[in-house]
Amino acid sequence: MSGARISSISPDSPAANVDLLIGDELVSVNGREPTDIIEYQQLIDGKTVTLVVQREGEPLSRKVTVTKLAGEPLGLSIDSAVFDRIRTCDNHCTFCFIYQLPKGMRRSLYVKDDDFRLSFLYGNFTTLTRFTEFDLERVIDEGLSPLYVSIHSTNPILRAEMLRNPRGATSLRWLQELLRAGVEVHGQVVVCPGVNDDDELERTLYDVLSLYPELASLALVPVGVSDFTLEETMRPHNADEARLVVALAERFQRFTRELFGTAKVFASDEFYLVAGLSPPGTESFESLDEAENGVGLVAAFIESFSQHTAMTKLGSGFFQSVDGAPALGYRAPRTVESQAYFGDDVTVLTGEYAAPILRTLFDDHGFADVEVKAVKNRYFGGNIKVAGLMTGQDLQVALSEVAQSNVCLIPDVCLSEGRFLDGLTLDDLPRPVMTVATTGHDLRTVLETVRTKRLSRA
Repeated sequence: MSGARISSISPDSPAANVDLLIGDELVSVNGREPTDIIEYQQLIDGKTVTLVVQREGEPLSRKVTVTKLAGEPLGLSIDSAVFDRIRTCDNHCTFCFIYQLPKGMRRSLYVKDDDFRLSFLYGNFTTLTRFTEFDLERVIDEGLSPLYVSIHSTNPILRAEMLRNPRGATSLRWLQELLRAGVEVHGQVVVCPGVNDDDELERTLYDVLSLYPELASLALVPVGVSDFTLEETMRPHNADEARLVVALAERFQRFTRELFGTAKVFASDEFYLVAGLSPPGTESFESLDEAENGVGLVAAFIESFSQHTAMTKLGSGFFQSVDGAPALGYRAPRTVESQAYFGDDVTVLTGEYAAPILRTLFDDHGFADVEVKAVKNRYFGGNIKVAGLMTGQDLQVALSEVAQSNVCLIPDVCLSEGRFLDGLTLDDLPRPVMTVATTGHDLRTVLETVRTKRLSRA
């Protein structure tokens, strides 16, 4: 991926008053060629911004000067976060989900990145195997914090084996340098049964406390295993194994609270569900920095639904809170389409993990009449049961089993730019559905609206 094009121009902004068009390619800013959106934002911060752009169909580039207040937004949105080239991942991790994707899906789904810039911008995890001294200097000088690092194991031999990259044995030295420089870092361990669990996992946790005590948090995440995996050593956790991971995480939570005054180690909600345990409530979390790893996500959803309040900000990375951030290709925007309410009864379609949680939540808050339909993930198979990986094909099957008169709701988290992972769209489903933002507050609002409309027709 290279280049940067203007994707939108805000009305009444400084950029709207000069000769710029959507689709113009950015060549330079103030005489420099920015390599990414981070550098671009620094260059446009002053009072005068000189842009050189290339317009499609024109042989020569054109220079445009924009005058504005210092710090005032320029008013442009750029369609990419990285202008030179994404630093792709040269690991070949045994547990990598990209290797478990079937052939024929969208090309963008097969791109693996190991780029510290995308870690800062979007909360993507990096193994640091392609990190350099120049990168370290830039992170420190520009304050690119927080970052998100995949640890997996502190045993250098095992880590290199899991990443299938000899640099995996030594790349955590960069983690130490980042923490020493005061950079906030959140970590993760993808726990693979029989590989880096049990004694190896305990060793990793003790090493993290002794070698990287400044680490802000560490999430323990179960390995996802689809029917397409070719790795003989990869298999899902059983309930007993999941309970051992949960017990270890909770022991180290207590340990880190005693040592540092704050809990740092967490098992993902999925571990609790596999173990047959209830995920902890919001009182167990001081932040939701690891929400994208499923840490505290259930608790936040339940609280949002129960109290009918907006969920605490989820997600990670700088651009999670910046309007108009270039998400294309990295964290593409969801498509939430408000369609007409129809029918009398309501069916909520969701993943197999979330279904029993929603059932209990609805029963406890006066929505016992709402049907919850667990969508079996036949597309990926294995232990893939989260709502975000529901596909259009599996929804087609599930919808055929729902009464035609029902209002059908699906979470927007399974859509990216209007498409499911298998490339299907809402129009490919056998009947109309409503997409709902994936928060407890939004779901409750829709359920109450449908109920009100139904009562008004009675």
